[in-house]
Amino acid sequence: MSAEAADRVAAVTSSRPSTPLQTSWFEFLLDGSLLEKHLQKSNPDPAAVQLIIQFLEQASKPSVNEQNQVQPPADNRRNRTLKLLALKVAAHMKWDLDALEKGLTIPVLNMLLNELLCVSKVPPGVKHVDLDLSTLPPTTAMAVVIYNRWAIRTIVLSSFPEKQNKPGPHQMNMLSIVQQEKEMTENILTVLKEQATDSISVLEGALQLKKDFYVHTLRTLDLLAADAAANGETESSTAGLRISADELHCQVHYDVGGIFFQQGCTDQSAYRKARDHFRQTKELLKKLDSTVHVHLDEKRLAGYWNACKALTEDCDSDSQTTAYDQINSLIRARSYQSVIEAFIKDNVSRSLPNNFRRSVLREFLYRVQQGESGLDEVCHKVCVCNAVRDALEGEVLSVRFQQLLLKPSKGMVDFILEVCTLSLEKERLSETTRRNMASFMKTLCESLEELPLLFVVSSHKLFMELLKEEERKVLVEQMRKRSATINLSAKPLPSFYDIPASASVNIGQLEQQLILLLEPRRIRQILIELHGMAERPFWRVNSKWEVPPDYINVILSIKDNLTKDLVYILMAKGLHCISIKDFGHARQLFSACLELVTEFSPKLRQVMLNEMLLLEVRAHETKAAEGSKERPPPDLVSRVRGYLEMRIHDVPLRQVVGEECVAFMLNWRENDYLTLQVPPSLVMNNPYIKLGQLLASTCKELPGPKESRRTAKELWDVVVQICSVSIQHKRNHDGRVGLIKHRESSMGILYRSKFITFIKKLREPLVLTTLISLFVRLHSIVRDDIVNEVTAEHLSIWPSSLPNIQAVDVEAVAVTVKELVSYALTLNPNNQSWLITQADIYFVTNQYSAALNLYLQAGAVCSDFFTKVVPPDVYTDQVLKRMIKCCSMMNCHTQVAVLCQFLREVDYMTAFKALQEQNSHDAMDSFYDYIWDVTILEYLTHIHHKRGETEKRQIAIKAIGQAELNTSNPEEVLQLAAQKRKKRFLQAMAKLYF
Repeated sequence: MSAEAADRVAAVTSSRPSTPLQTSWFEFLLDGSLLEKHLQKSNPDPAAVQLIIQFLEQASKPSVNEQNQVQPPADNRRNRTLKLLALKVAAHMKWDLDALEKGLTIPVLNMLLNELLCVSKVPPGVKHVDLDLSTLPPTTAMAVVIYNRWAIRTIVLSSFPEKQNKPGPHQMNMLSIVQQEKEMTENILTVLKEQATDSISVLEGALQLKKDFYVHTLRTLDLLAADAAANGETESSTAGLRISADELHCQVHYDVGGIFFQQGCTDQSAYRKARDHFRQTKELLKKLDSTVHVHLDEKRLAGYWNACKALTEDCDSDSQTTAYDQINSLIRARSYQSVIEAFIKDNVSRSLPNNFRRSVLREFLYRVQQGESGLDEVCHKVCVCNAVRDALEGEVLSVRFQQLLLKPSKGMVDFILEVCTLSLEKERLSETTRRNMASFMKTLCESLEELPLLFVVSSHKLFMELLKEEERKVLVEQMRKRSATINLSAKPLPSFYDIPASASVNIGQLEQQLILLLEPRRIRQILIELHGMAERPFWRVNSKWEVPPDYINVILSIKDNLTKDLVYILMAKGLHCISIKDFGHARQLFSACLELVTEFSPKLRQVMLNEMLLLEVRAHETKAAEGSKERPPPDLVSRVRGYLEMRIHDVPLRQVVGEECVAFMLNWRENDYLTLQVPPSLVMNNPYIKLGQLLASTCKELPGPKESRRTAKELWDVVVQICSVSIQHKRNHDGRVGLIKHRESSMGILYRSKFITFIKKLREPLVLTTLISLFVRLHSIVRDDIVNEVTAEHLSIWPSSLPNIQAVDVEAVAVTVKELVSYALTLNPNNQSWLITQADIYFVTNQYSAALNLYLQAGAVCSDFFTKVVPPDVYTDQVLKRMIKCCSMMNCHTQVAVLCQFLREVDYMTAFKALQEQNSHDAMDSFYDYIWDVTILEYLTHIHHKRGETEKRQIAIKAIGQAELNTSNPEEVLQLAAQKRKKRFLQAMAKLYF
């Protein structure tokens, strides 16, 4: 390059403002101090939330081994550092969930908070509701609180309507990617909703703690990275950012109030709980001097508060009564005239928002629809009051008011003029208000077509005052010309959508009715009206209307737009009704849809028949879950079989239909059919049918372990595949990365939550016992803890080892075992085998009180509350030894000594060691009456004598002196004495722990 050319390039370069290069994610790995410097910039690039996405994306990339197999991300220093960097960014944002929720997708934020739980040393595999927050280190307790706050906030946010994106022709190829992102989010939401009750319990527990809380900062996370936690610094009471108890309680009350408010639509009592939480939020806000760590929308809080007071009929809870309270009190008292008077006064003061006034009108209209008489005129008058308010503020008049003017009575016109007069402050009448009201009077005159009513308006005092003489003359002349050319008696009443000025408002009102209605004929009528007004896809009106992705293409290929909208909306509404167990309306909607599609599409006809089958299956299973013992009608069983045998090509099939049909057949013990008659092609294409067939085969052959080993091995392989994991990444259409944890399963079941959802449709005890047995065996293998194994029935039929144990998600297996056993016990809390398994789960996770409670329950249910002998196959030596350890860990040492007698060979060493303990948390000498072993009683006498405990020694001597314990007695007498004491001791323990 010549010197001149170089000068020219330099001149051009120097004339442009230099853009700093974006810092790459790997630079933060190389320089430990760079992150803090970067985040302290006024406008860092990349921004904080983008850094979190980049760090987690890189930390979650799968690795490939020498055999070219995809492996889960390696647990190495690089990946751990990247995850820690993501947490440090969130710590810099002070764990502000508002900011994190705006910048991160649900899957990414889920991964971030799970990583927070991990580094905060939250015990893995233990439900948060089972943790005692008061005993956890401060940062650990706060991590649990943050996660559960996010869980309930996400549930609430997901219930808000969202504007649906309308993909153009160039975007249609993106639908599959969008659908994958949507499925991933829905799976997380499903799990969060299932655990919502637990999350609420955790947060309510946090509200009981009166101490300050501490959350991780960049400093405490650095200490973790340097392995400084060994000295206890990050677990001390002062490590991390201090959050005062009042600040945290304020935020938690607000979040918990939000989810209770959301639940109020199905449970009226939830509104009262929400009201109480919002009251606490308001009180704490007033009390706090600083709200640095409180992030809530005070306007929304005020809205929540007013809504709760209205819904719970609580207007005395505040010292001062607001205008909202007054209106709500009048509505409850049915003082409708007073409501109208209040609205007229409010036209002057304008203290009530327009949306609240409109909501009152909607409430009255709803009551009219419900059959309440005498409200039609009230609705008209409230509508007039609202119209005058709109006119005063220069707003567009509502369609409903313009409908009133199409055929008004003289009384209605007089009322309009009265409201106009009373709504003006003549002493302080502004020019804007005068002009707006004059415009309203003109509109009124132009809308009325009967001359007598026109003269009523034009001769009114207000008309004379507001309109200038010239305006009045022009308006009167226009009215005379109109009356001369129009034969009012012959003119047909115009339909409301012929009002050009309000067409868009009118469409909006029809769309609102379309959203609310469940009557098929009325839905069709409204769609016809809408298509007469605008040609656009009305199936997109409500983003909550969803049909299964399997049917989208078939429905959208319908050429007639009206039919397309009608089919989509009827199906979406029917599916929603099924989800809320409104099976009556669902049948009506599906029947109408079936009748419609039968006319033109055999494919859609079969789709609707399949959905109607699913409807009937769910309706019958719902009755069974509520306690009905009635077997399904033969016709329904026949239809289920017909579906499973169906071989119609080109008909889109939803996996869930096959899934529920399989669960239905398993629940009603149709094992022979599942194992022998289901077509092989269907077994290959639907993973749930394959799973059902393997379950049915294993259960059918279960009495003979040797014969059932082959099918049990197949079932085992399938479940191991479901529980094996790898991480994959998908970039969304907006460029953000979604992190997806996939199940490596040839069955096609990608998520553990889907598998759990299928399991929770099962009710047959033998099927559940088989699944519990399988997961207990798998749990034992992946934990590799021979001492602390969980027990269950039929363990011998499963393999005893795994070839690729590293690929199995250990935490997923642990959580699944817990969920499965907990679910089974909700169906039958008296199944002693399940109780023992649940007790073992608590035992191996060091929850000794809960474990002992369940061991005692298992003994109680099989002995009529210990009035009979507990069978030895229930209280085996292993169970008894675990009960002994539970008591020992809770410092109940006398109970340990008593239980040592229950073993086949009395464990004197453990008993003597326990009795040597002086710091016992049980009733000590009150348990001596339950000891029948003379050796133990003699040792007690000796130890109390040695300690100088005279009273306790006398109690022990009294116990040993009972005649029935004399060693010279026949064996039968000694056995009878032992059994009597066993029963009494176990009953006493049950009273303590139940």
